[in-house]
Amino acid sequence: MLVGVLAFLVLWIGFLADNAVKTDRYTFVTTTLNGVTLAGLYFIVASGFTLIFGLMRVVNMAHGTFFLLGGYIALQLQRHWVGKGDVGLQSSDINRLWVEWIIPLVLGSAVVAALGVLMLQLLLRWNQGQDLRQALITIAISIIGADLMLSHFGGVAKDIAIPQALDKFVNLHVAQVQYSGFRLFILAVAVGIGLGLWLWLKRTRTGMVIRAGVDDRSMVEALGINIQITFAIAFFVGCFLAGIGGGFGGSFGSLAPGLDGQWLLNSLVVVIIGGMGSLGGAAIGALLYGMVNAYAATYLPGDYNPYSIIFTFVLLAVVLAVRPLGLFGRPA
Repeated sequence: MLVGVLAFLVLWIGFLADNAVKTDRYTFVTTTLNGVTLAGLYFIVASGFTLIFGLMRVVNMAHGTFFLLGGYIALQLQRHWVGKGDVGLQSSDINRLWVEWIIPLVLGSAVVAALGVLMLQLLLRWNQGQDLRQALITIAISIIGADLMLSHFGGVAKDIAIPQALDKFVNLHVAQVQYSGFRLFILAVAVGIGLGLWLWLKRTRTGMVIRAGVDDRSMVEALGINIQITFAIAFFVGCFLAGIGGGFGGSFGSLAPGLDGQWLLNSLVVVIIGGMGSLGGAAIGALLYGMVNAYAATYLPGDYNPYSIIFTFVLLAVVLAVRPLGLFGRPA
């Protein structure tokens, strides 16, 4: 079934669409890059979600709230340090890459991660193994957080200014494409995060303790290891990735009420496609999700373009029909 779907997509994009590859290479290359770079952002956010679920079996429904809050904090810090208060900034105003963009994103993510660990210790730690109760607690936190952010930051969309050093186009020497340097930077960061997480989980003592604690918590504790501290570290990293995704998302697009729910849905779709708890699955799921979004929006006939979102759920349905646990999922 998957082979048939892929064959249809190749046939359609290559030969049947109005701006098919054979007649418009520029659109194809640009659309492909849009899908891949969007997939990078999906992966950054979804990797935190799948990390928390895969290692702790906690379905953190407040993940989207942490995404949006991390972006808002980075935005406020950037405006404060540039010295223009609530005035919108342009890339020409951001001349110091580290001080006026990277550090606000990291600090915003650190605050969000600290709040996530606080939520873990105060509310979730006492309900370990009770998946439904933990999900309901995190849903309640997401609703409360969304209302508090609406009250404090307002309902108008705001965006984090991209540094001038990244706000440029790169000549790819392919089909005369000049592509956004910022989107390529996001893709590079996503690849770095993926490699870093893999090395951390597979090649460090902390990663091995975390994986062992999931399979046999009692044995790890019997060896004198405080598994709660180890799990808190994993939760911190997962929430930090949500916050850093919010900073990139606010620079990539904008920050507005409702994006928390949208990015929670994005994360759920990615990890369901890839398999709950699989880091590699999150990468493949993000790539498939990003490419389907990009290709459907570009290659559907104009009258049907508003229905491109349907293809996302077609992808989800096809994957689950073939692999009920996702492409790389395994029983909990």
